[in-house]
Amino acid sequence: MRLLITALLVLFLTSLLAQSAAAQTTTAQDSLTLPHLIAAEKLFDLQFSAAKRDSILPGLENNLHLYQYLHQHNLYNDVPLSLHFDPLLPNTPYDSKQKPIAWNLPSETSLPTNKNDLAYYSIPELASLLKRKKITSLELTTFFLERLKKFGPILHCVIELTEDSALAQARRADASFAKGIIKSPLQGIPYGIKDLFAVKGTHTTWGTPPYKDQVIEQNSYVAQRLADAGAILVAKLSLGELAMDDVWFGGLTRNPWKLSTGSGGSSAGSASATAAGLVPFAIGTETYGSIVDPSMRCGATGLRPTFGSVSRTGCMALCWSSDKVGPICRSAEDAAYVFAYIHGGDTLDASSRTMPFNYTGKTNIPNLKIAYTRNYIDSLPDDSPEKQALFFLKKLGAKLTPVDFPDDLRGNDILSLIIGVESAAAFDLLTRTNQDDQMVQQNRDRWPNTFRTARFVPAVEYVNACRTRTAIMQHVDPFISKYDIIVAPPETGDQLAITNLTGHPSITLPVGYKKDGTPGSITFIGQLFGEAQLLAFAKAFQDATPYNKQKPKGFE
Repeated sequence: MRLLITALLVLFLTSLLAQSAAAQTTTAQDSLTLPHLIAAEKLFDLQFSAAKRDSILPGLENNLHLYQYLHQHNLYNDVPLSLHFDPLLPNTPYDSKQKPIAWNLPSETSLPTNKNDLAYYSIPELASLLKRKKITSLELTTFFLERLKKFGPILHCVIELTEDSALAQARRADASFAKGIIKSPLQGIPYGIKDLFAVKGTHTTWGTPPYKDQVIEQNSYVAQRLADAGAILVAKLSLGELAMDDVWFGGLTRNPWKLSTGSGGSSAGSASATAAGLVPFAIGTETYGSIVDPSMRCGATGLRPTFGSVSRTGCMALCWSSDKVGPICRSAEDAAYVFAYIHGGDTLDASSRTMPFNYTGKTNIPNLKIAYTRNYIDSLPDDSPEKQALFFLKKLGAKLTPVDFPDDLRGNDILSLIIGVESAAAFDLLTRTNQDDQMVQQNRDRWPNTFRTARFVPAVEYVNACRTRTAIMQHVDPFISKYDIIVAPPETGDQLAITNLTGHPSITLPVGYKKDGTPGSITFIGQLFGEAQLLAFAKAFQDATPYNKQKPKGFE
């Protein structure tokens, strides 16, 4: 018996010692040590003395405890930053008075002999048909729903049809027309919206499996503004996962001009569906090229408005200081109609502001100060879309000043760092719970790895990147402000990154075609909150050229 008790006592003491050793190991592993700090210094381009390292370690331990506290209080995507970005530098003058807009609807618009041609009617033409009761909103909505059902699976551009609610809205629009109530020129006209906008009664998937079943029971600012104008939402359209590229959980969104290629991203479905005549217009967003790129590839006309000119309330946050909302249409005039009814700010989006949009649709091109980016265009062949754009502008009387766009400011690197950090914060929980493993795209340059990498950007470097952004604005704003319009290739050089950093508006539109049959495009850059002049200029260009009136084969 004594031997048994002794054996049990030895076993018990051995167990205690093992547990103590394990606890000490766990504590040692959880604690920050000198090698951790030295390794971190290499990551952050720092080097401290031994004495300084000894002083730093306790503070790092305290920070670690704070991080653990923050991780226990998960923030959803809709919680905004307490800071906000303003594209206007101090003492920048701007107009503040909104004047009435006189929309000139065609007095005579006839229904086409071939019904399919209706798919490419402009917003003014459709508004004229509806106002003069040559077609009902119910008929028009049914027509576009049928096209979405037929061609949506080919283009992979539709995430969810809103058929029942769309037909109900169309009937209400027809009842308003019958009573002589006209809310806006958009009344009764169908449209699609990128599926990162919340709309009551729909899924808001953000294009990726982790959020595929998400339902947000609120109307985003933009969806509500369009509903108030009487427009009819017929589809939630595809976007690349979490607003990157053109691949989502339903596959690759296709370019209607060349089905073997993608439509570009991330407003992939909005550009593809509009270019193919599945909707008269659509709503997209841009953080770094997501309106410009798919508009360029699909031959659509995409307006990237000034940062802050449209509230993002109810829209998925990717990068609070760079996300922008804009229309993707088939003409600049259509974009003006849409922008007139979505622009404005609210109290929930601190970066938004209601600025005047005094659109007349008229401009005097010979009197405008127009520059073109010679460092991007001069070396191109004469038959390039960019050179053709200059040729047409000269025919319209434009006096073109050759300029070198400031291209040595590391705009891509600065913007990419800012987007990486803010997007990693917006999707913090997705990374820490490993739900990012469910995402379709897992390449090194896709979001899952970008979010992980961005977590190692020091707060000091993020702040200094934002301060460098201000320095870029101070350098670039005076350059852009010399001209009414600057002509540039959509994605050549660093102008796309820089103008996203500065918040300047641009419009991207088709001009000519490439050897593979896909559209070529040009971008016009305008003044901050100068969308009225920018759109009038683009309208004059499109009135004199045929390119935005072409239809992709198979979608006529």
